[in-house]
Amino acid sequence: MKIFVFGSSLTSSYWNGAATYYRGLYKSLHALGHHVTFAEPDIYQRQQNRDLLDCSYAKVVVYNPPAEIPELLARSAGSDLVIKHSGVGADDEILEEGVLVHRRPGQRVAFWDVDAPATLARLEENRSHPLRELIPKYDFIFTYGGGSPVVEHYLHLGARNCTPIYNGLDPDTHYPVEQDPNLACDLAFVAHRLPDREHRVEQFFLQAAELAPEMKFILGGEGWSSRPLPPNVRWIGHVGTKDHNRVNCSARMVLNINRDSMARVGFSPPTRVFEAAGAGACLITDSWTGVDEFFIPGQEILLASSATDIVSYLRRLSPRDCARIGAKMRQRALQDHTYNLRALKFHYLVEGQPEGVSEREKLVESGA
Repeated sequence: MKIFVFGSSLTSSYWNGAATYYRGLYKSLHALGHHVTFAEPDIYQRQQNRDLLDCSYAKVVVYNPPAEIPELLARSAGSDLVIKHSGVGADDEILEEGVLVHRRPGQRVAFWDVDAPATLARLEENRSHPLRELIPKYDFIFTYGGGSPVVEHYLHLGARNCTPIYNGLDPDTHYPVEQDPNLACDLAFVAHRLPDREHRVEQFFLQAAELAPEMKFILGGEGWSSRPLPPNVRWIGHVGTKDHNRVNCSARMVLNINRDSMARVGFSPPTRVFEAAGAGACLITDSWTGVDEFFIPGQEILLASSATDIVSYLRRLSPRDCARIGAKMRQRALQDHTYNLRALKFHYLVEGQPEGVSEREKLVESGA
């Protein structure tokens, strides 16, 4: 199947939290025999900060918005399936309508939401938002998280269907490596500074650093340079894909903090969770509904409701304890949460093949 995709960026993770998700899925879809063209806008200096070393699984088209959008929409007519991801970052409303207007007979079009809680919140705040009228016209609605609350919300808005395709692990990209002494610390947290996350970062990460002044903390991600930090927190700036494993394997523990909207909705494990799992890191996450559907709390992942919980883990668990938890999390991710399995679910849905066989059984049968 020929698939034409409009997304934020496949080539760069710079101010682009969906990069790991895109790469894992489209690499796996290519392995299943699909031909992928990925169109991404030249914005936010992403092209000057590319960090994708191998893109042989997709043809990437970098375009200047909005001038080159009509040409790309016309070009997408040659594909079997057109996917418009949310959060492209430039002229999203033009693309959301354009992929439907330019649909040729027999072609299918999907809206793939990589931030469903935020998208749905916008639609509820603005009842005249153009996307509300377009949702029923898409052949497929996919989301990268949200579980039944998001599915029910999209169906209520008139969607023909809605299927979560969760974040996952690409074991060829995220795996254990040797510890880097320059990144050694008790707790590492990597995330860009965003308005709907900052309060939770203060509540969990920065307060934990203040409560444990004897410990070392590392903060990665863009936007934190102007933020006053406790003296035991070192900011290391943007962490590209090639550095994920070094950071995750050099910290005694790694922290995940969901954004406000995803924490409220639940069932939304971000890419950082599976990146840490692939590295065999001991992960602490803020508690959210549905986490136990992915990993076993206390055995494969640690849950925290406050900075006090985080400090308790840091003081109570030895490096050996952390290694054991990290190994169990990696084993579960490899067993149940790879992008090969996620892509196979998508493959069977768009191919219209019958349900009833487990994703793992389908994977074995396909030889993937």
